[in-house]
Amino acid sequence: MKLKRRQFLFLGGLSVIGTGFLASLSRQIFSQNNEQTSQAIAAIPSTKKDLLLRFVSVADTGTGAKGQYAVAKAMANYHNKNYYNLVILAGDNIYTNGEIEKINAVFERPYAPLLKKGVKFQAALGNHDIRTANGDLQVKYAGFNMQGRYYTFRRDKVQFFALDTNSNADWINQLNWLEQELSQSNAIWKIVFGHHPIYASGVYGSNPDFIKTFTPLFQKYGVQLYINGHEHHYERTRAINGTTYLICGGGAGTRPVGKNEWTEYSAEKLSFAAYEVFYDRIEIRGIDTANRIFDQGIIQWKSA
Repeated sequence: MKLKRRQFLFLGGLSVIGTGFLASLSRQIFSQNNEQTSQAIAAIPSTKKDLLLRFVSVADTGTGAKGQYAVAKAMANYHNKNYYNLVILAGDNIYTNGEIEKINAVFERPYAPLLKKGVKFQAALGNHDIRTANGDLQVKYAGFNMQGRYYTFRRDKVQFFALDTNSNADWINQLNWLEQELSQSNAIWKIVFGHHPIYASGVYGSNPDFIKTFTPLFQKYGVQLYINGHEHHYERTRAINGTTYLICGGGAGTRPVGKNEWTEYSAEKLSFAAYEVFYDRIEIRGIDTANRIFDQGIIQWKSA
């Protein structure tokens, strides 16, 4: 699938977020580099006594084509062996123009096995999603569980922050909101997700304006993980100033990907990402349509 590159707003003039680093940063994250493995999903224990949350993420899904169905089937297979009830859907939920009348073909049918079991999807808006009615109908669609164009929700000790990363987003108010919510959060784990990449080694690459805007904010308030799509590949970075960046854009189609000095693992694969959250770590797995784990990494929580 060939997507047209969109331009981002220049955010350098926004001064609503701090740019300094906290000397008293209370959390540090470390990524663990693992070689590709042929370990089967069945090898993952379905229950772990100290597990806080298990969830998955996927993006760039909404084609209704065989690639989406293949990934959706793998997600259902993983659910059968490793129960979860949350999917982070990181944008481009409906191709090509965000037409809500396609929702059955590109969401309700492909994910029917998960939806019937009560799995909850939490969506963000992608650039294709705003082409019709600026995405408003998707925001109102009950199956996406969006509380607005940007919103937050919590699962036990984990707090998620969903962003509208599109060029026409209400950036000043959104960034003020994000900083306020992050500053007030007492969650052990803080996870932000949106559609567009901050660091990426694919067709679009990293976004310098987003790096200037988000990385100081993430470091200041201890955001350990940022999840996105837009790039149609899988990529996991090392911890960059305390934050790991995870691209899960192979939800229906793929594009080539390279790597950078901060890349821990990258692959051009139809895939999704699975996460197991514990008090002291998050275990990340990249899972392909053959139900194989092709990447594993750990975000380690450590108090200062």
